[in-house]
Amino acid sequence: MKINVILTMFVAMCIFVSSEVEAQRIKDIANVQGVRTNQLVGYGLVVGLPGTGEKTRYTEQTFKTMLKNFGINLPESVRPKVKNVAVVAVHADMPAFIKPGQLLDVTVSSIGEAKSLRGGTLIQTFLKGVDGNVYAIAQGSLVVSGFSAEGLDGSQVIQNTPTVGRIPSGAIVERSVASPFANGDHLTFNLRRADFSTAKRTADAINDLLGPGMARALDASSIQVSAPRDASQRVSFLATLENIEVEPADESAKVIVNSRTGTIVVGQNVKLLPAAVTHGGLTVTIAEATQVSQPNPLAGGQTVVTTDSTIDVNQSDNRMFMFNPGTTLDELVRAVNLVGAAPSDVLAILEALKMAGALHGELIII
Repeated sequence: MKINVILTMFVAMCIFVSSEVEAQRIKDIANVQGVRTNQLVGYGLVVGLPGTGEKTRYTEQTFKTMLKNFGINLPESVRPKVKNVAVVAVHADMPAFIKPGQLLDVTVSSIGEAKSLRGGTLIQTFLKGVDGNVYAIAQGSLVVSGFSAEGLDGSQVIQNTPTVGRIPSGAIVERSVASPFANGDHLTFNLRRADFSTAKRTADAINDLLGPGMARALDASSIQVSAPRDASQRVSFLATLENIEVEPADESAKVIVNSRTGTIVVGQNVKLLPAAVTHGGLTVTIAEATQVSQPNPLAGGQTVVTTDSTIDVNQSDNRMFMFNPGTTLDELVRAVNLVGAAPSDVLAILEALKMAGALHGELIII
């Protein structure tokens, strides 16, 4: 029974971060400066909808503009029936080094009152970058996973999202983005999680392979490496560097609490000072006892000071759990859960411990 309670507690409430840190490749913890994706966005029309489109002023205006581009001018007094048409926003991510003629996947989203985009076709839409230039042109039939159905009495059933669709390989790249990859005498790696220790370890690992002075940490997230100027040599050079393994430094002590789901993530370096907690009928006591181990004078050993920690949990029905694992927060949370405390109780205890200065770590509530 106790084992089932502990397993349920781990799945439903707490996830504890493993204390083992494994070496990772540089390509898994850092990006090369200047090698990045670019966001593209466009505004267009989806046609051929089975009566699930919309009839709004801006839809009519967009439809008339499209016809005008083909030499068809409608009088201002004419309002076309566009129930089979929907105005949409089209966006895509343009990877680094992609060249004209290559294809991109695009996402199409309704921005009006259309009920569904299922069965529709996106007509030619320009995709622009942040600089206003056209980098790709999108067109094609949509793949929509969601659907909706509506009865005469107004009842409606909607599954997934019928107003968003995808067009695999639906855009053709017309313009490439210049990359600074081959410029200058250096390459710079930017860590995805800034940390001074990890930056130093990365620079040291590169210097161990290439020689002293080849790499230097500029700050907590950037490592600058001397690189050849020839583009082909630089590619081979980077292919070697990105596979170097580095052991990232331990994260700072943090406790992440999701107050909506009751999930608690405890970092491995979180510690507690001796404290006693009473919450309603629940009492949790943390105590430390220091012992000195004195070796035999003739043995040549050293005097060692050890700390024995005890956590006692008491509730009004006299249930008690006693153990000596050390004063870590994960054991406190286990103790509180074993006596049936709700997630809100655990959160209240953590906040009180932080306010009292007994919790060594950053408490983040999301």
